[in-house]
Amino acid sequence: MTSPTHSEGAPRARGRDAWLQDTWAKSLKKSPERQARFTTPSGIELAPCYGDAADGGMPGEYPYTRGVRPTMYRAQFWTMRQYAGFGSARDTNVRFKMLLASGQTGLSTAFDLPTQIGHDSDSGLGKSEVGRVGVPINSVEDMERLLADLPLDEVSTSMTINATATILLANYCAVAKRRGVPLSKLRGTVQNDILKEYAARGNYRFPAGPSMRLTTDLMAWCAQEVPQWNTISISGYHIREAGSSAAQELAFTLGHGRAYARAAIEAGLAVDEFAPRLSFFFNAHNHLFEEVAKFRAARRMWARIMREEFGARDDKSWMLRFHTQTAGSMLTSQQPDANVVRVTVQALAAILGGTQSLHTNSMDEALSLPTERSARLALRTQQVLAYESGVTDVVDPLGGAPLVEALTDELESRAQALMAEVDRRGGPVAAIEQGWTQREIHRSAMEWTRGVEDASRVVVGVNKFQVEEGRPEIFRPSDESRAQVLKDLAELRRTRDAAAVESALRVVEETARGRTNLMPAILAAVEARATTGELCAKLERVFGRYRPPEVL
Repeated sequence: MTSPTHSEGAPRARGRDAWLQDTWAKSLKKSPERQARFTTPSGIELAPCYGDAADGGMPGEYPYTRGVRPTMYRAQFWTMRQYAGFGSARDTNVRFKMLLASGQTGLSTAFDLPTQIGHDSDSGLGKSEVGRVGVPINSVEDMERLLADLPLDEVSTSMTINATATILLANYCAVAKRRGVPLSKLRGTVQNDILKEYAARGNYRFPAGPSMRLTTDLMAWCAQEVPQWNTISISGYHIREAGSSAAQELAFTLGHGRAYARAAIEAGLAVDEFAPRLSFFFNAHNHLFEEVAKFRAARRMWARIMREEFGARDDKSWMLRFHTQTAGSMLTSQQPDANVVRVTVQALAAILGGTQSLHTNSMDEALSLPTERSARLALRTQQVLAYESGVTDVVDPLGGAPLVEALTDELESRAQALMAEVDRRGGPVAAIEQGWTQREIHRSAMEWTRGVEDASRVVVGVNKFQVEEGRPEIFRPSDESRAQVLKDLAELRRTRDAAAVESALRVVEETARGRTNLMPAILAAVEARATTGELCAKLERVFGRYRPPEVL
């Protein structure tokens, strides 16, 4: 267990003057070349930080209301991680390379629906959806194509995958092993958050108990084998996309984080062994100040949960690190050019709120998958904010503002009340099984919809300022890509060692019936070239399939 950074594990807040003299002076040595940049165009020198947070903390200090690093973007920008996946692994690899060449600093992978719920592309349920809203990964061969020519020991990769997270990460590791890249050098994140699938998104396969086992097996295995990997990205994004409020997004997301922490401890992990690799994934909506306050409240709440409730002593365990995506649900198919403005406001909220990683949606995503041009424009939005706007020159620039501090406190209070109600109902899993969480989200979504319908909530181009306009360019994956995916899968089945595959799958099924960590058996199976669908079919024989409650 790591020793506490602060004396006796009790962090002490410092005033701004002490913070400037100590922490900032040390951290500036890491990036002296940027020191001259911190002036306005008029030549006014900017201090690293202004104002005091209501809780007295400074950036990089518990409870991290003002940011997890003392320097934040003065020393290093957030990771610009644009989400991509469509057609085939080959198509997506081309898009990855375009984004990297355009200045993206991390990969983010969208998987198609069959892959997300564990069906192969040639299955009855999979064929019609191959590559439509993500990349199909049937086997290690597809993962090899997806990552072709990409340096796995240098690039950080995020994978938005949940029910089949163990299988997709095993494929990623199998490719690294083929190339001779040590697993200890791999960096990235696998979402691996099944609770929000039950609550809001619906891309599940197995019941909650076995799914939590898969989640904690992956966490435990990575702690030993892939130590730089973020083993779970606890997602409020999809909860918000389903219609929740900002307070609900906070409450349900952090509540799920607590549930995963308890499950990991029950599986035998020490809190400071896994907590530093936990990460979060939040939505950024249009109300600039509420969103900034939400991110600040999330950091403060998580720090207190981990230190006071779980007894974590490593300060890295207290730090809530998060990726942000701008709100797809706020994009409109009417006048899609206006979405560029919406995305800019949302991205600004994420940056002012202290995100570690950011995806900006493309303006055409209410209509189709993004074109190459719109995807590049979305990335350029981040780059203009980073290099031209000045928002990166001061840490937590809205901290101390009465409105932002009041909203931070109020969102925390409302989220805590919701978390207490979830606890009263038996915890997140029980609240989901009762349908309570889903009903709360649906209620909030209906309130928003009624406001748009009666025009009490203005949505530009939808219920006000409407115009007639021509349909913009629409991007669709090609039928040739789908045909190639099916051809590749047929070739895999024809050329692999069928006996070796079946033997490896039997080991997976036997392991699932016991309590041994499943990751080694799954990794061995994907290395034998077993498919995603075959692995899920074996697991389903043991675990069963999840049937959602009827939500009224």
